[in-house]
Amino acid sequence: MPVLVSPSQVLDAFLRPSVLLEFALLAAVLGLAALAVRLLNGWRGDKAVAEGSIWFGDHLIDGVLFPLLALALAYLCKRVLVASGSPVAVFAVVVPVLLSLALIRLSVRVLSAAFPASSVMRLVERSISWLAWGAVVLWLTGVLPVLLDGLDDIRWKIGSHPVSLRTLLEGTLSAGFLLMLALWVSAALESRLLRGATGEQLSLRKAAANVLRAGLLFIGLLISLSAVGIDLTALSVLGGALGVGIGFGLQKLAANYVSGFVILAERSVRIGDIVRVAEHEGRITDITTRYTVIRAQTGREAIVPNEMLITGIVENLTLADPKLLVTTQVGVGYDTDVEALRPKIDAVVRAVERVLPDPAPSTLLSGFGASGLDLTVCFWIGDPANGQGNVRSAVNLALLALLRREGVDIPYPQQVVHQAPEPVAPPRA
Repeated sequence: MPVLVSPSQVLDAFLRPSVLLEFALLAAVLGLAALAVRLLNGWRGDKAVAEGSIWFGDHLIDGVLFPLLALALAYLCKRVLVASGSPVAVFAVVVPVLLSLALIRLSVRVLSAAFPASSVMRLVERSISWLAWGAVVLWLTGVLPVLLDGLDDIRWKIGSHPVSLRTLLEGTLSAGFLLMLALWVSAALESRLLRGATGEQLSLRKAAANVLRAGLLFIGLLISLSAVGIDLTALSVLGGALGVGIGFGLQKLAANYVSGFVILAERSVRIGDIVRVAEHEGRITDITTRYTVIRAQTGREAIVPNEMLITGIVENLTLADPKLLVTTQVGVGYDTDVEALRPKIDAVVRAVERVLPDPAPSTLLSGFGASGLDLTVCFWIGDPANGQGNVRSAVNLALLALLRREGVDIPYPQQVVHQAPEPVAPPRA
């Protein structure tokens, strides 16, 4: 990596009057880049900013597009100035700074889109920023080429391939850049696949997105290993060792990953379904390649390994039909005219919000209790995701008002106590 302009030349150029022209060109470059980003975002619509896209960011200039456009325009101005014989001072500093800024924006945006809930990504983003700005400082001071030449002299062999520390460093940076691009492409494609999808489509597209990301990362990993200088033929030995490890220590993890793809492909459970797995009941909010998230009505989320959904019994309340039967019980006195009361109960329950008219509510005489007659009221709802306890409470309140209005006796628990007779004392002699 040759040094195009030495630090002394840059300092001398900053003292010349032509530096004012460079500052004016720099202001024009930044203004044109910002205007182009704003126009492109207006052509795409305001959704780009609302979604915090990788290209446009949250405020247009904090995405990847702005530093890339500014870098291209600044490099063009630098080449024009060099071709005209003018000394270059400002753009000798601006070009590497914009390049570093573009790399930082790219890494931060891609990692945030690929791992939105990871706390480790903040540390990774800061590390990348420090490395990028440090490389800019070393480049501007002329230390970086000397340092790279020194790293090139440190060599050793991996098998039959000679490797230098400089080659390893540049290969690692290239590998990280390729993996970043793979994450970027997979995140963009996943966002397009999942946009506007619901129900079965959401599950299928989620499976396709998981397969796509795994495939892109695998290809990026192979290219990255090749860039570092690792012979890919050695991966056959690594693959055999990995297979043995999976067969013994990682069989549960592998089973969960395989089960995740099977669930997404079979669509036996889908995102949005109401399921009951062991003691966990709730709505499925996410299906990953390793686990499934079940959110209960209380707001608590259970992370269930995918293997349990394959090998265990899963009760899917909304697999074929979102309609769900809900029941409640009420007791009335033995002297109540049940045949005349049942149609009134059905009519009152049918008028409750969220209760479906078809199938119609029904009232059954379910038993003869110790205190009165036990009636079971059955009704159907079409939105179980909105909860069952609230609609059952509304039905109970409507039943209570009906029974009070009709003067129907709601019996209290009763118990009959039998008192044993006192023993008769035997007559005295």
